Amino acid sequence: MTYRIGAYVVDTRDDRIAQVVGEGETLVAVRQPGGGSVWEVPPSALRLATREDRNAAGLRPYLSGCAECVELEDAQMRAVGEDRARAAATARTHWIVTHGVVTEGRR
Repeated sequence: MTYRIGAYVVDTRDDRIAQVVGEGETLVAVRQPGGGSVWEVPPSALRLATREDRNAAGLRPYLSGCAECVELEDAQMRAVGEDRARAAATARTHWIVTHGVVTEGRR
């Protein structure tokens, strides 16, 4: 499994949250969200960060630098009832597709 650049992941060797910054033949380059030193991790030692992981680390979609995340979050906050549920689903789908896990050979 590969991860998109910018995806938040957890290095399961020490339970550190990280952001993917690159990918080599056998290792994935990650760094702490917001900057810092880059380290390399075998893909088998990574998992996609859950919402709980991101929240515990103080990360929100707008911190990803993605303008569409900001717009979708704003739309969700303004919506009510069924429209809010649809807005939440749209934001969630965007987050997964744009910032989440992809299968081999797809980016």
